[in-house]
Amino acid sequence: MTELVPTTCMRCAVGCGHVQRAVDQGYGLDVVRGDGAHPTNNGLACQRGISETVAPGGEWLTRPLVRRDGELAPTTWETALERAAEGLDTALEDGPDSVSVLGSGQQTNEAAYALGKLARGGFGTRYYDANTTLCMASAVTAYYDAFGSDAPPPTYDDIPEAKTHLVWGANPAAAHPVMFRWINHSAQQDGSELIVVDPVGSVTSKVADHHVPVEPGGDLDLARAVLARVVDTDRVDEAFVAEATEGFDELRAQLPDAETAAEAAGVSLADVDRIADALEDPTLIYWGMGINQSVNGTAASGALIDLCLATGNLRPGSGPFSLTGQANSMGTRICSSKGSWPGQRPFTDPEHREVVADAWDVPVSRLPDDTGPGPVGIVDAIGDDVSAVYAVATNPVAGMPDATQVRERLEDAFLVVQDAFRSETAEFADVVLPAATWGESEGTTTNMERTVSRVRAATETPSGIKTDLELIGQLADRLVPDLFDEPLEPKSTFEELAALTAGTPADLSGIDYERLEAEVAVRWPVPEPDVSAGYRYYEGPLADGGERTDDAGTGAGEADESWSFPTPSGRAQFSTGEARPLPEPTDEQFPLTLTTGRRPDAYNTGVRTREDDPPTARVSPATAAALTDELDDWESAADEDGADDAAKYTQVVSRRASVTARVEADESIPDGVVWLPIHHPAVNDLTVSDVDPRSKEPNFKQCAVRLEGSHERETRAVTEVST
Repeated sequence: MTELVPTTCMRCAVGCGHVQRAVDQGYGLDVVRGDGAHPTNNGLACQRGISETVAPGGEWLTRPLVRRDGELAPTTWETALERAAEGLDTALEDGPDSVSVLGSGQQTNEAAYALGKLARGGFGTRYYDANTTLCMASAVTAYYDAFGSDAPPPTYDDIPEAKTHLVWGANPAAAHPVMFRWINHSAQQDGSELIVVDPVGSVTSKVADHHVPVEPGGDLDLARAVLARVVDTDRVDEAFVAEATEGFDELRAQLPDAETAAEAAGVSLADVDRIADALEDPTLIYWGMGINQSVNGTAASGALIDLCLATGNLRPGSGPFSLTGQANSMGTRICSSKGSWPGQRPFTDPEHREVVADAWDVPVSRLPDDTGPGPVGIVDAIGDDVSAVYAVATNPVAGMPDATQVRERLEDAFLVVQDAFRSETAEFADVVLPAATWGESEGTTTNMERTVSRVRAATETPSGIKTDLELIGQLADRLVPDLFDEPLEPKSTFEELAALTAGTPADLSGIDYERLEAEVAVRWPVPEPDVSAGYRYYEGPLADGGERTDDAGTGAGEADESWSFPTPSGRAQFSTGEARPLPEPTDEQFPLTLTTGRRPDAYNTGVRTREDDPPTARVSPATAAALTDELDDWESAADEDGADDAAKYTQVVSRRASVTARVEADESIPDGVVWLPIHHPAVNDLTVSDVDPRSKEPNFKQCAVRLEGSHERETRAVTEVST
């Protein structure tokens, strides 16, 4: 019997340790369970992470494919790599921006770093991004605004210490089950509570002490209403604000009337007061895609941070804690040269650009001058500036908004897709490179609380499979031969990455594979080999407990605590973001609001949990009753056991597309709202491509739709799913 191999789960960003064992014969995994030796989860694991690791439901890619006579056909590795290199090289003849590179939060730190080095230092393209921008960019931008660097101040260690757990625009019971177990356990202690702010009822809200059903898109209004009540009722932590922040007077002057803002958010003033009261206790504010995926995502994220700053909730046991969806979204942000150079080096800073260029041994002039237009902007450029696309571990045909336009653009591009599963995007590829997946790859990953741990292979891969890191290196050898000095290996790649982050806000230089072997997991910033970071920015009580003065010398009074932020002033910054109009309000033609969310049993764009049926549209009983004429008569279909499965079907219609859906009446959905899962490949045909102007994150969570009768039960996206 083969041995158990420790690794880190790549399902979500909690970063649970797993142990895994290969099958006795052939390829694949036989056993996966939680690792009791891993300090993140101490043996806990969710069934979803285990089942999707052992037996994913998608179609595995096992051989390279090239397009011949309009069809994808198996080929040799040499042919596939040469064809991919030829197509990308032909595009590069028109300049570096003729090639776009799309990365993923499913890559290891090493693969993300190497892909960014190839895109920025090899090709020199500004048209490079990752699917992490589709979920985390607004939170990232708000963190930079407030603190001067990315990633949450709190860690998992702060969850048991919090008294109030305020979950806003997120469903961690579905998306992060192990982390939610810690949250819920803490909230059940005497004097603690769980409050959920979400337009719809969820698995998380069902166990909450209180649910605030904000209007879709009303989060910024609600956050400002809460802050206004904190101010009106003299509950601002004035000492903390004076000691550690700036910009509060400007924000206070522009706060709206609390009752007016509450009305705009669709909530009662009593709900506003409930949240304001809760903030008097040590509070962790968790937020997710419901906040980020909006044209107001950065402003709303900033407003949640403002609530923490104004109430002094920036100490251990409290603070703003953005919840990350993909397993290595954090690693992509600090390693991949997507929005900053490795270690959060500012992208346009001349000195940092010189450091990166020297480390990579490329001319600084090759590095692009800006980070690019974001994923939606990249799609808009395909067919104009961009003629070739290299997509790694991402599925933009299903995951991007207004997906019809994505398909149309990709049809005109030379497309290389590198993935473990045959996705909707692979169907448009000129070359498909099959890549290794969980349990087959070596490297490291970084979870949402900044902890780095190892990813290990427990099974060999078939001869038709290569790792992401191998493939990136082999394409680079054909396109930019001098970029990598030797064949890419995980350990040496991590050493190069860690050295480049030395002295930066996201310093990994105190981590190496030997340390991870000994300690299992280490939290950055780690400037030395004998430290592991904790809560960020809080430096604890002053050594002398003495008196402080502010920068102006006016005297901030007695203070026994100290904070330090990598901002120009050394203080945390309040935000002044104002709400932009939602891109698509309802009207007579499209009277319903579509919002999207996660299901507990489904994977991102569905490549590991492929479903062939139409998605289920959840609406309130009143909405369903009011639309009886628009819904088909009850249809009965016998399941495999012969039992009747009665269902109603409808067309969900937006200004961009029409999608067949099964209708389910659900009291947890407010009147006038249609809920669809993010995981089905058809859903993003409906959504709008408007983005937050600063973060470039799309407005996935709100658009206008109507329901129409339907007698065709299969959708376009379902019929095109590969088999």
